Amino acid sequence: MMTRNLLVGIAFNAYEPPSARGKEERMSEESVEQMAFEVLESVTELGYSAVVLPLQRSFLRFLDRMKKLNFDVLINLCEGFRGRPQLEANVAAALELLEAPFTGNSSRTLALCQDKYKTKAILNAHGLPTAKARLMTAAEEINDLRFPLFVKPNAEDASLGIHADSVVADQESLLRQVDRLLRTYQQPVLVEEFIDGREFNVAVFDNHELQALPVSEIDFSGMPASAPRICSYEAKWFEDHEFYSHTVPVCPAKIGEETRAKLQATALAAFRATSCRDYARVDFRMDREGNAAILEVNPNPDISLNAGYARALKAFGLDYKMFWHQLIENALKRKRAS
Repeated sequence: MMTRNLLVGIAFNAYEPPSARGKEERMSEESVEQMAFEVLESVTELGYSAVVLPLQRSFLRFLDRMKKLNFDVLINLCEGFRGRPQLEANVAAALELLEAPFTGNSSRTLALCQDKYKTKAILNAHGLPTAKARLMTAAEEINDLRFPLFVKPNAEDASLGIHADSVVADQESLLRQVDRLLRTYQQPVLVEEFIDGREFNVAVFDNHELQALPVSEIDFSGMPASAPRICSYEAKWFEDHEFYSHTVPVCPAKIGEETRAKLQATALAAFRATSCRDYARVDFRMDREGNAAILEVNPNPDISLNAGYARALKAFGLDYKMFWHQLIENALKRKRAS
């Protein structure tokens, strides 16, 4: 058991009551509080003093409590503010202005990766593969992309806005889906060529040096023939939904050494290209010829005990508690260097 004479704050965005969007797409927010208390248990077992700090409707009250408690370091689990994932980077920016040492990615990286289309441009500029895509602000026909197409909000996370009808096969379905997302999410819509193949993800961890953890694959083999092989919102968050039980994560993935090495190397390159730090997850789709394309870089993935990142840590042989110890050390090191 290690003892550290430090006070650690664990900040998370508190669950907001259902909005007009509907409770069916708020399960991801409810899970953040559970994750915060899992982290609390891990940190206190390490010997740190720790306090959970929910971010609720008043940001000033949040800052005031931070000031009174005078944390030595803050574990930042905030995935948004007031039910808006787009404000995730703003929370980190406020912590940077206060010169508060915190774990996880910077406001710059969080803002960049929130914009999926802009992230694609950065990755492509570094020679990294992504699916061909268009950003749409109006429902209009597309002639420069090949069907089927994958349609999703450009600046959401946790699979918000992604359902079985997100994969479209013709112009009529495309127009209908784009129009629905524009009205529902009030933001541009990302339309990309759908890669009908295998889906992988690679967790990356800054553990003194960057490490790509074992590759994970989503096993779609049990999905109904009529359903697209994607990680929809239902598949990710509703345990009683058939899609949930038929999108099984397998870690380590059953792949050859050459494929594993290529995915891990690409994940590390994407991590660096988007200026990530501490940890992130890079998602891939692979076509039938074995060509992998990056779907997105997630700089604030779910790191609860039952999620994929923790599963990758376990497959790597790293204790969950030691992961948090290293992140705390990383944040304090950045503070000393500033």
